[in-house]
Amino acid sequence: MRLLRAATLTTPDPDAAMARYATWLDYGLVERGTVDEELAAAWGAPASAGRRYAIGRPSSGADVFLRFVEGTPPADYRPLRSYGWAAIEICVQDTDAVHERLRPSPFEIIGAPRQLDGMPEIYPMQVKGPDGEIVFLTQIKAQLKNCDLPMAESMIDRLFIVVLACAGIEGSIAWFERTLGFASGDAVAIAYGTLSNAFGLPRDHKHVIAIGLHDRDCFLEFDQYPAAATVRPRVPGALPPGVAVASFHHPSLSTVRGEWITPPRHRAGAIYDGALSGTLLAPDDTLVELIEIPS
Repeated sequence: MRLLRAATLTTPDPDAAMARYATWLDYGLVERGTVDEELAAAWGAPASAGRRYAIGRPSSGADVFLRFVEGTPPADYRPLRSYGWAAIEICVQDTDAVHERLRPSPFEIIGAPRQLDGMPEIYPMQVKGPDGEIVFLTQIKAQLKNCDLPMAESMIDRLFIVVLACAGIEGSIAWFERTLGFASGDAVAIAYGTLSNAFGLPRDHKHVIAIGLHDRDCFLEFDQYPAAATVRPRVPGALPPGVAVASFHHPSLSTVRGEWITPPRHRAGAIYDGALSGTLLAPDDTLVELIEIPS
């Protein structure tokens, strides 16, 4: 099964964010409410207790979710400039058609459709949402040799990769392998225009990336960030701005070799469905939420 379950994004207005994703990306509302104290504590974000949230799912019906949680970003937060969860990636049927659709939208196009360097199978574009969130929209033209990528079943479909900005890519990969039992592909250096633009580097500058794998499931991208990157600014006690939490299925939380922020508990709702869940702090203050796969 695919391990990626959800990504949580912070926004000043979850209802407005959900409405934008419904209008422009075909995501449907499946749940709204307020974050309870227990969940906020599990994230190490007690100030997020009582904050509003909304959860959306793609029109294909795939059980992979986007969760928008109320929060105000620090004034000095800049997307694609700090360590932690940097972007989400959603598969689409036709990147060129999505590009045309989003031209009049509130999403700023920061990367026009372009074949990925050295990977003709991947045809992405990139946008920045009004809350500063970075979204990659990617057409899978053919499968890669070492993993199986999802073929979109609706024009704009499921979240399938979360992108991690690393201060030290080798250390981050080692943490995920040692703590969670995830594997990774070989690191490669590619031209990465969106990241180069964020740091004022030449467009053909090479950036090192690697892919997180489980069997043939490709669900996580590690990006080595330039030396000019910084620790992500964060309101004390609140979730980080931008992409705040990535949630993954895991077969057995008892085998996890990390320290939980609070002990795992069974949680209700669309994302958890009654399963046992807990959150770990990965390198670069990265929040990794695990949800036990029902036996």
